[in-house]
Amino acid sequence: MSEEKKRSYFDLSNVEKQKNFLTAEEFPEGPFGSPIGKDDPVENKSTPWQEGQRYYSNFNYEDKTFHQNIPRQMDGAHPTHDDPNTDEQPPYTT
Repeated sequence: MSEEKKRSYFDLSNVEKQKNFLTAEEFPEGPFGSPIGKDDPVENKSTPWQEGQRYYSNFNYEDKTFHQNIPRQMDGAHPTHDDPNTDEQPPYTT
């Protein structure tokens, strides 16, 4: 077997992020005003949760390592959730 075929397969970091970080659905219960399932509770995810999966947060930076030690520019903005003791954030770095 050649050396090229012996190499192990691995996903790129952006593929891993797509698996672990879920985006919010705009209308998880269906089209606006739809009578289908109106008495059923809204399910945000149709498959079982896997370890490491979570939703993106709309209220902090997607990649915090790009904003290391940089304060926000707007008055009254809440502080970034930056850990000054680390230079990398595990879910975003490989």
